[in-house]
Amino acid sequence: MTVPSDQDRSEEAGLPAPPADGPGLFGDAPQSSAAPAMPDAAPAAPYRVLARKYRPTTFDDLIGQETTVRILRNAFAQGRVAHAFMLTGVRGVGKTTTARIIARALNCTGPDGTGGPTADPCGVCPNCVAILADRHPDVLEIDAASRTGVDDVREIIEATRFRPMQGRMKVFIIDEVHMLSRNAFNALLKTLEEPPPQVTFIFATTELRKVLVTVLSRCQTFALRRVPQVELAAHFDRVAQAEHVRFSADALALIARAADGSVRDGLSLLDQAIAQGTLDGEGGADAAPIGVDLVSGMLGLADRELVFDLLEAVLEGRADRALDITDDVYMRGGDLGVMLGDMLELVHTVSRIKAIPALRDNPEMPEAERQRGAALAARVPVPVLGRTWQMLLKGVAEVEQAPDRRQAADMVLIRLCYVADLPPPGDVVRKVLGQDGPAAPIQATTPAPAAPQGHDAPSAAAGMQAHGGAASAPPAGGAEIRMVANGGMRVEGPSDPAPRQGRVEATEPARPPAAPPRTWRETVAFISGRDAMLHGHLRHATHLVSFSPPVIEIRVERNSLPGLARRLEALLREGTGDGTWQVRQSEARGEPTLAEQGAEIIQLHRVAAEAHPLVQAAMQVFPTARLGEVTDHALDDYGLPPEDMADRNLVPDLEFAPLDADLVEEDDLDTDDFV
Repeated sequence: MTVPSDQDRSEEAGLPAPPADGPGLFGDAPQSSAAPAMPDAAPAAPYRVLARKYRPTTFDDLIGQETTVRILRNAFAQGRVAHAFMLTGVRGVGKTTTARIIARALNCTGPDGTGGPTADPCGVCPNCVAILADRHPDVLEIDAASRTGVDDVREIIEATRFRPMQGRMKVFIIDEVHMLSRNAFNALLKTLEEPPPQVTFIFATTELRKVLVTVLSRCQTFALRRVPQVELAAHFDRVAQAEHVRFSADALALIARAADGSVRDGLSLLDQAIAQGTLDGEGGADAAPIGVDLVSGMLGLADRELVFDLLEAVLEGRADRALDITDDVYMRGGDLGVMLGDMLELVHTVSRIKAIPALRDNPEMPEAERQRGAALAARVPVPVLGRTWQMLLKGVAEVEQAPDRRQAADMVLIRLCYVADLPPPGDVVRKVLGQDGPAAPIQATTPAPAAPQGHDAPSAAAGMQAHGGAASAPPAGGAEIRMVANGGMRVEGPSDPAPRQGRVEATEPARPPAAPPRTWRETVAFISGRDAMLHGHLRHATHLVSFSPPVIEIRVERNSLPGLARRLEALLREGTGDGTWQVRQSEARGEPTLAEQGAEIIQLHRVAAEAHPLVQAAMQVFPTARLGEVTDHALDDYGLPPEDMADRNLVPDLEFAPLDADLVEEDDLDTDDFV
């Protein structure tokens, strides 16, 4: 309905119309009709961050995931698209983005509305447009971190029973699926195994190990890998050019390294760097590009060249230079803990260059690492790099726990400078053994034959070097260094016999033959210093049947040490030098074990102590008291009396001092009485 104006009402009543510029009803001057109306100011569009603005919309836009893209393309081309996908990888590599591209590929109808599933969605059909705008009724994104229960899964199962409202397929994208409870997983299993033909599940997770195996077996799993730094830097360069901002190559490489393979993290850092650089007058079309100094300051990182200088100062033992560098970094607002982390990463890079010399020509490595890193790798030995790594690794943890990070970082660097002039442990061992040269690598080859005497000896030594043998000069006195199984070394003289094949060489000189044991208890004690495990089984699980040297008959309890008899026999023959020893196993009951005999003696001592009148009188005065351990110092290590006292009374007479006896200090005792 149109409301008539004052002029229209006046004409209908036959009255003159009021003047156009006269006062209004409330004395206000009306707005002149000639004055142009001010249009409403258009609301400014909200800014979209680069991670959302440049999100991939097709498989071709995905970077660093060539394997996954190839498999999915072939699956769509052959019509072998699975009903459930599991996408895993670190944050920001494109799991949810890939899920949305799959959803568009399943529902795309083409520009003419007659197309079918395709790996190249058109982007203009109603389904593609709706999915890109996150408003398609048949593509449901669910956050499993906030909806973890069985009731939430039941809603999904109930929704699968209905046909799609607009698209061809109903797609359920469940993000962070590992957050679902076990009951929720179990409730989803049946539907996931046999879903309706118009339903597709796409799961995304960063913790694949937390997903039930029964769920993984029903899905096609795609592991999205970290994007290499070179590809990240190239992608960031394209995004910066689209935003009309220029970056230096080193600045983009630094952002790519800080992104750690995550595209989203890198775009967030690039967004921040653009905001900071353009305000400072850098990065424009006519201005200088945004450099590495601005990016490193934004990230709280020390300059890469400065980290190289710090590592060189530490390796040279120049504590004053190292502390000057840390003071400079601290005054510029850098985090000293991050600086130590950069040193740790640099030590790892130098170690890799030393182990793989081909990395010096790797184009993916920054120029500073290729030049200065290669120079450090050429002059720093591996033991020094390993020691520096271990100390830095411990130092970074100390900085995180220390109340003052700067003080902790300074102390770590001072320790590193102090040990810079100390030789590695391997060099110390070789110097003690009389070897001045570096250690030769251990060769897994058969020993070369002995060199002939005379003029052929030098040529034989040269032949060993030519064949890769460790031909280092022997120590003084003609001794030979042999590596043993536990990683140690043994020096053998020229008269030492060659070790027997198939046996582990001992690190200590061979023992002289010992006197043969005369009793079973002496036999067990004889083994104690040679084989601790065998000694324990002889004491606790072996019953003596007969002992008539050199023949011993024993009964071994079940579940005891396998091959106990053969092991005991071999040690007796080797230790005594007598090859006639024989250890036989018997089914006879035999004597109690030494441990059982010792326990019986202790129990007899305890009964005798409890029956003593003085102990009983004390128990009557103190009813809640308990008798402690009864110790007889005359017993041996097995809790038995010496064998020369075996025929005596096993329970000695207990003697107590009289109640009115004076206490005697230990210094006042006459030690001659105990000799």
